[in-house]
Amino acid sequence: MRISRFLWAGAFAALVLFCVLQGRMYAAGQWSAPSPVSAYAIPSSALLQPADLNRILHTANAEKPLMFQVGSRVLFDESHIPKSEYIGPGAADYGTQALRNRVAKLPRKTFIVIYCGCCPWSHCPNIGPAYQVLAGMGFTRAKVLYLPNNFGADWASKGYPVESTH
Repeated sequence: MRISRFLWAGAFAALVLFCVLQGRMYAAGQWSAPSPVSAYAIPSSALLQPADLNRILHTANAEKPLMFQVGSRVLFDESHIPKSEYIGPGAADYGTQALRNRVAKLPRKTFIVIYCGCCPWSHCPNIGPAYQVLAGMGFTRAKVLYLPNNFGADWASKGYPVESTH
């Protein structure tokens, strides 16, 4: 499915709005400060390339991961990987707590993939803290979808499967 330029422009505007609101919520004491955990702190062995995840999703007898989007709700609603769950932004305490709650009773060998794609990897405030939660809880098969630019450029525009909640 091809996503129109209009849809991407709207998603970008929503992301800008999200960042502005995040700053206002932080200033008002309603949002926790972004974690100093960088995406670059994630070990390379935990990174999963988009082509590899797409192959897994399309291989009939391959084990399918439990997938969580750990970024903006607006972007998730516009476009996300089918069968992934929205968990909340990894940069917010409520997002990391939602992730902890969701995986608390799962076996620590569960195949989990998290992704954000809100912005370039070097600026993503969400993926590092979310990965740190999973690693800290002892999940040995937690992977991070490596999206160096953003979800649109590195997943959707490559023709990989997407769906919308609209």
